[in-house]
Amino acid sequence: MSHGINLRAVPYDHPDAVKLEAQVQVEYQARYEGEGDATHLDPAMFDPPNGLYLLAYDASGTPVASGGWRRQDHNEEGYSDGDAELKRMYVIPEARGTGLARRILAELEDDARAAGRVRMVLETGDQQPEAIALYLSSGYAMSEKFGYYRFHDSSRCMSKPLHP
Repeated sequence: MSHGINLRAVPYDHPDAVKLEAQVQVEYQARYEGEGDATHLDPAMFDPPNGLYLLAYDASGTPVASGGWRRQDHNEEGYSDGDAELKRMYVIPEARGTGLARRILAELEDDARAAGRVRMVLETGDQQPEAIALYLSSGYAMSEKFGYYRFHDSSRCMSKPLHP
């Protein structure tokens, strides 16, 4: 599946991004007893150089995965200066296990590093063991909680330094 995959930077409100966002919300609802992710995301948050949103397209032009990062700095939600927050990493079920998430993650880390960010942070949940395994195997470590879900028991926060 990874052959013929094309990564494209798109606006967060691009129609294909909206389609994948709806799919990831259905998955969150299935995993978390009917609740989707309520984190507020404005499309402008992903505009370069303060962020980036990527879609992966297969050889037929079908969007099969997404992921983005947005700039964060010290604030009341527990972020630190220089943070880049990973958001909406998602691979459709038919494309899982092909290395696509790892490829998108590497591209997002490289872009955030080039934008001067010093740490990539993310929040996932205890009902997403595949995501946790991906991030741990990619050099992320559990960290203090931050963000919208920082007070939820099911929240798992992770971080990774973005060394030059």
